[in-house]
Amino acid sequence: MSPSSASLPSHWPPRRPSKRSKLRNGTVIIPSTGERVRRNFTLRSSNLAMNGSASSADGYSPQTHDYTHISLRDRLRFWGADALLYANRILRWLDSPVGHGILKCTLAYTLGSLATFIEPISKFLGRPDGKHVVATITVYFHPARSFGSMIEAVLIAIAAVAYAELVSILSMWTSVFFGSVLDMPALAHTLVLIVFIGGGFGLVGWVKQKMNNPLVNVGSTLASLAIISVVTKETAVLTSVFSDQKIVQIFKMLVMGITITTVVNLLVWRASAVSALRQSMTKASVALGDMLALITRAFLSGSEEDLLSPEFTAASSAYSTVYPTMTKNLREAKFERYFLGHETIYRHERAVVRSMETLAQSIGGLRSAANSQFALLKEPIAPLTRVTSAPTQTSPTAFFSPPPGKTFSGTLRSLKDRPGVLSAIDEASEESNDEDGHPIQERRRSDTGPSTSTPKTPPFRHPSDIFEHFIVLLGPSMKSLAYTLSEILRAPPFGSAPDWHITINEHFRPSLHEALALYNEARANALEEVYKTLELDRTRTESLKADFEEVAAACGHFSFSLQTFGEEMLKYLDVLDDLKFVDEHRSKSWHWMKWWQHDKAGRATMTTLPYDNDEERAPLIKPIKKTALPKGIADTMIARRDTYSWQVAPPESRKNKVVATLSQRLLKLLRKVARDDVRFGLKVGVGAALWAMFSFLPQTRDVYRHWRGEWGLLSFMIVCSMTVGAANTTGLARFLGTVIGIAAAALNWHISGQNAVVLVILGALIAFWSFYVIIAKGRAPLGRITLLAYNVCLLYAYSLSQRVDDDDDDEGGTKPIIREILLHRFVAVTVGIIWGLIVCRLVWPISARRKFKEGLAMLHLQMGLIWRRGPLAILLRSNCSRSYLRSGEQQALQKYAARLDALRASAVSEFELRGPFPSEPAKRLMASTHRLLDAFYAMSLVTQRKASLTEGERALLLYTAEERAALCDRICHVFQVLASSVMLEYPLTDAIPSVNRLRDRLLGRIFMFRKEHQPSASGTEAESPSSAQNLRREAEGGWRGSSLGQIKVEERDYELLYAYALVTGQVAEELKVIAREIEGLFGVLDEDALLLQ
Repeated sequence: MSPSSASLPSHWPPRRPSKRSKLRNGTVIIPSTGERVRRNFTLRSSNLAMNGSASSADGYSPQTHDYTHISLRDRLRFWGADALLYANRILRWLDSPVGHGILKCTLAYTLGSLATFIEPISKFLGRPDGKHVVATITVYFHPARSFGSMIEAVLIAIAAVAYAELVSILSMWTSVFFGSVLDMPALAHTLVLIVFIGGGFGLVGWVKQKMNNPLVNVGSTLASLAIISVVTKETAVLTSVFSDQKIVQIFKMLVMGITITTVVNLLVWRASAVSALRQSMTKASVALGDMLALITRAFLSGSEEDLLSPEFTAASSAYSTVYPTMTKNLREAKFERYFLGHETIYRHERAVVRSMETLAQSIGGLRSAANSQFALLKEPIAPLTRVTSAPTQTSPTAFFSPPPGKTFSGTLRSLKDRPGVLSAIDEASEESNDEDGHPIQERRRSDTGPSTSTPKTPPFRHPSDIFEHFIVLLGPSMKSLAYTLSEILRAPPFGSAPDWHITINEHFRPSLHEALALYNEARANALEEVYKTLELDRTRTESLKADFEEVAAACGHFSFSLQTFGEEMLKYLDVLDDLKFVDEHRSKSWHWMKWWQHDKAGRATMTTLPYDNDEERAPLIKPIKKTALPKGIADTMIARRDTYSWQVAPPESRKNKVVATLSQRLLKLLRKVARDDVRFGLKVGVGAALWAMFSFLPQTRDVYRHWRGEWGLLSFMIVCSMTVGAANTTGLARFLGTVIGIAAAALNWHISGQNAVVLVILGALIAFWSFYVIIAKGRAPLGRITLLAYNVCLLYAYSLSQRVDDDDDDEGGTKPIIREILLHRFVAVTVGIIWGLIVCRLVWPISARRKFKEGLAMLHLQMGLIWRRGPLAILLRSNCSRSYLRSGEQQALQKYAARLDALRASAVSEFELRGPFPSEPAKRLMASTHRLLDAFYAMSLVTQRKASLTEGERALLLYTAEERAALCDRICHVFQVLASSVMLEYPLTDAIPSVNRLRDRLLGRIFMFRKEHQPSASGTEAESPSSAQNLRREAEGGWRGSSLGQIKVEERDYELLYAYALVTGQVAEELKVIAREIEGLFGVLDEDALLLQ
């Protein structure tokens, strides 16, 4: 607020009209029928109120009975009833999608294990052992996935099998050529070790890091298992003899396992990625509708209670949960659509998802606009002071130098400091009257109308009265539009399972058009009346007028954001209609197979859709790939860091130029090698080669075979993860899974008495529990490793008893010694885990902590550079043709922030001697960053919808150009200071430049502009500006030889500047929150700090 308001005596809270809590009914459009009615309705969702009890809505919770005073017969009856309830719940759960997935996986695993237990299948696979690999494949490529995901899994499995077979054959040929033909076995073993183990596994690690896809990780494990079984375990490579027996067996087992999984996936409870996508889009739409309703209700009530309520938290959490699922389903639906020839339908489905992402961004902007209202309402407002004499000339420094302890705009205090000044709205009937018998609207009209007879009674006594007056004028229409929008979003756009046909109501579009037309008309009239009322009273001080107009701008800002959301909803309905049309008139095409036409003819033959590939049209910020990790420090910054020393060095001789050229080329090569994906591949290859070396050395070969070193090597490949935190998590899960699997194998072996039928049944039970952990609990590493350990112990032991070809005398031969088998597997797996953790932690570690720190710094630095473009200055430069936030940038920023959230979760598992990762402060930092992104998008909504600037708006922008440029530079500077502190982990000083001071200078400059355009009491124009002012105006450009007094400026022309000031205030407050968090982490430097030691 203004500085003068701080010097006046406080009167808080301000007086409110007696009927402020009653809101008259407005005309509401029922979206399902298009009917226009006047009736009572609420913005709260009944579904949200019932969310808490939804989990228990089935009523199948066993009752607790007091058995002290009842007979045994009654006890048995109660126990039987509870048992039936439990059984009913279990059956209902098994009939759910999760239960179906677990049963499918158990069936596939049981079929895969039959390759070990059924003799004909075992003979078909050959004499060598290792037939448990068939069951292992059904674990890794399990069938509890959609059809589209299964297509992707099969493609990855084919690539993994082909790669493993290629490496196996080439390694064997190399061993035969150099070992047998050239009689150089040492060289043959060295080449196999370096090229095919080091290079082969290194390439697997590079692909694993580059793709960062769970299915690719599974494929890399599958390829590693096949290569290890041929190259390091069998004697053919060691003895330089070519034998295709193991290669053929591995190929048969891989094909058999993948076939079993695919058949079960397609024939048993087949799940469609398209159905899952449409279900997730329905859930996201409902969540967006609930958030919209509660945000609008909070604005109308003037209180944050609705945004802090469990209902809003539930809706926000629901969208945050369903959005990653929706994007995953979209990816899987792409494979499904492309396979079936429905690529056009997929493109329209993707457009719908992009439209929902835009709606979610608009929700963030709407919430940011509501927060500006809450911040203003919580400021202590001084009572009205009238101007009793003509205003005297005020020095500009009075505007630029706010008094101590209070700025012009005040401090945007925490939302917890004071209760809201406006009471919650209750729906009142249209006929509700005030206490004196006059209707509310009539009374407000009389209150706000000009009064020449009683000039001492102002239309508004306090700035908060503007909120009340604005809501009385526009509240019914705003509530009606929000109701129409939320009901459209809550209405399922798709039908019920399993088809999920598009069922969009034909009345939605005309209903929304009519609702927007009514709202736009009411909004224009409300703002016109508010600004007209502000113009009528000329007896306020200039600073208090600015207070009033800042509040009026907050009202206009929110109402405009709601209007923008409605326009985005029309686009959403457009893409839904397009999807419905192409879905009803579908045709098959496989243009994607014409890979040679993708860049030319393919794109030329396809029509551009709304929201189609915005992020792929070369925006300023290149969006992070869906599967990539944030790089951290930008390549341009690294390149400058690597070249600046040579650029400033004096070119003394040609020799220096040669050295500089060679140095730069060598440095570029080393930088490429130092990329995360290359370093990860190198260390995986080196670690695998060092481990496999013991299988080639004559001194250690027997020890390697006795302790089953191949399983340790496989454990190493599984544990090696991109970040240290992920490696720690995987290593712990693998260790626990190994212990559980070994214990289950020992128990089942002794229970079954080596009976195949019993082992199949017991194995199915173990598989059911493991897949429950994988699917229901989401702990895939633990469940997978449990079954893998079970397979390599129990199934391997049973295969030994069937007289397979294997050097297994140390484990009992045809009479397996289960203790030895369990011990060897446990030791091999444990040592492999330790080796993997050592390599990941000590050899070029990729720390999630460091990635998070660098990524957060780069994000803040990028946001500062974006704001420095000038949200309003770009309107002048481009004549309202461009927005400061360019196409695709908001989505790229939000995706980058989402990756940082994932890194923050991974960093929790990283241990350092200086302490655990500060998860909670990092979480609060990311929360503030997300709010900043919302404010950025809210500002872009204000600017990008401007078709043209009025004469008064252009004059204001030119008049305040210097102050706005300084404010943008200051915000960019603070962003850079915070980013540097995070990057270097240095403490901040207690002299961070203030954003609010420059913001106050901007408001002061606006006051001066208003003063020059303030009509005199007699209605004549103010005096012409002084020559000094004209000179300054000429320096600012655009006003040479003209007088500002000749420009007609209306009250609504100030709305753009005050909306900018509001968003800037939110940005400044979030920067303060981030600074406090950084100070809590790294401390504060004051003038007494001793740094030179």
